[in-house]
Amino acid sequence: MASRLLLRTAFRATTSCRAARAPALRRCMAAGGIPTDEEQATGMEKAIMKAMKEGTDPYNMMKPKSYTGSKNDPHLVPSITDKRVVGCICEEDNTSIVWFWLHEGESQRCPSCGAHYKLVPHELPH
Repeated sequence: MASRLLLRTAFRATTSCRAARAPALRRCMAAGGIPTDEEQATGMEKAIMKAMKEGTDPYNMMKPKSYTGSKNDPHLVPSITDKRVVGCICEEDNTSIVWFWLHEGESQRCPSCGAHYKLVPHELPH
């Protein structure tokens, strides 16, 4: 009995809606497609995407270039101040880290393995 009642009301609802049919809605994707990440990005994300497109790395997110660590080709360590703490893993499978202060100026050696490090100035992109 209840199923007949529900069936009749559903039938009446569909027949009454057919008479006053609304126009189909158009999505913005139909006009120009799905926007890309560059088109949707705003603020800091947009600045980062623009810098990456130009080939710069504003926040040092990419893997740094590898250096030999010699006196002529030291590891470059960016810093916004005139000194920074550096950690050196002297051997590949070593479990301890040798920490030392690196000061602006000439390159300095790791006290344990002798690898050279040099502090270079780095400016924040904002």
